[in-house]
Amino acid sequence: MTLYFAYGANMERDAMAVRCRGGAAMGVAMLRGWRYIIANGYGTLVRAPGATVHGVLWRLTPRDLAALNLFEALDSGLYRRMLVTIEVERRRARVLAYVGRPGGRPRPMPGYQERVVAAAEAWRLPVRYVVGLRRLSPGYRGVRPVETGELA
Repeated sequence: MTLYFAYGANMERDAMAVRCRGGAAMGVAMLRGWRYIIANGYGTLVRAPGATVHGVLWRLTPRDLAALNLFEALDSGLYRRMLVTIEVERRRARVLAYVGRPGGRPRPMPGYQERVVAAAEAWRLPVRYVVGLRRLSPGYRGVRPVETGELA
């Protein structure tokens, strides 16, 4: 079994049920020292002292992991796998995360960020964090850092 930290569209229960049929959600988790941004049209992580990314911890079977590797386009270089240290209920664990290559389109692909926000709300991630995710949505009417695509 592999433990996996999802912080973008893979927080969606229904999508993961299709993608990773043997996977099981283990609950919410957080990753300190990183920030969620949009790069190449999708969510990714960048190191950022003092920042925190909230997401969902999943337990995956080897078959689920293979399916996720395909979905995350590892072969094309869109994402790469790395180990990160997350916190779950005051415990730390080294787990897998997919990190996108930097650059490219700093705005999300159509519908992508709305799905991330909906999943974050469904998991009841901290309200302030969800508001920050919403700011990255194309339809957001408030001020958002469009130039960098960073979560404020």
